[in-house]
Amino acid sequence: MAQTPPKADGALVKALALLDAVAAAPGPLRFVDLLHAQGLPKATLHRLLRTLVAQRMLAHDPDTQRYSPGLRLVRLGHAAWRKASLAEVARPILDALSAQTGETIHLAQLDAGQVLYIDKRDARRPLEMFSDAGKVGPAYCTGVGKAMLAFADPARLEELLSQQSHHRYTAHTLDAVALRAELAAIRARGVAFDRQEHEPGIICVAAPVLAARGVALGAISVTSSTARRDLDDLATLAPRLRAAAAAIAAAAEARQSPAAAPAPGKENAPCPV
Repeated sequence: MAQTPPKADGALVKALALLDAVAAAPGPLRFVDLLHAQGLPKATLHRLLRTLVAQRMLAHDPDTQRYSPGLRLVRLGHAAWRKASLAEVARPILDALSAQTGETIHLAQLDAGQVLYIDKRDARRPLEMFSDAGKVGPAYCTGVGKAMLAFADPARLEELLSQQSHHRYTAHTLDAVALRAELAAIRARGVAFDRQEHEPGIICVAAPVLAARGVALGAISVTSSTARRDLDDLATLAPRLRAAAAAIAAAAEARQSPAAAPAPGKENAPCPV
């Protein structure tokens, strides 16, 4: 007999929503800010906040009466970054790619259908752009996002596509129909391009970080501006980018399967980019 999936605990869901709200805010929040944003009864909000502060998931400043992420939450976040994301294993590979290209390098993974930027290396001449480590952006109009969608598990792709807003950020942003054709083209050529689809003047080439079964664990990109390069110029970096993505995938697999890890003394061998 099939088991009924467990129902989400209401208090836990509300507590997690509070943590999300405090973590996403540009600065500490007041009680009234959370009250208006979450729509909870005052007594419920008071109780949840007391619990989260007592558990050090939130910190409360008695002078300003504002809430901010607690040290326990920060510690858990760092542990998750090290163990659950690709960031730790990808670090030396991103460093090498950054040194070789001189351009902005991104590492991203999908989170609830959106792009979560896991790590970033700034260009030698930094560009002002939306992305930063820890930020969440759209998947359907970014190079890393399209690379991951194109190589998503087919069983999940429709769900992921249903989570896209298809807001038109620029004149180059693809609609839902054009996006499907673009994903097929990305699967055929192995890399994705951002043709100023999210931000005017910002272009990139991106490659998926593929698991052994061919689905995307994440994606990396080399990003520049139309004032410095054109797409044909960025496309020449595709082989180097794919090699870096393969190196990250191999490192991630070795982390999951210690028997496949490099022999002692080989851990710091140059990455193939």
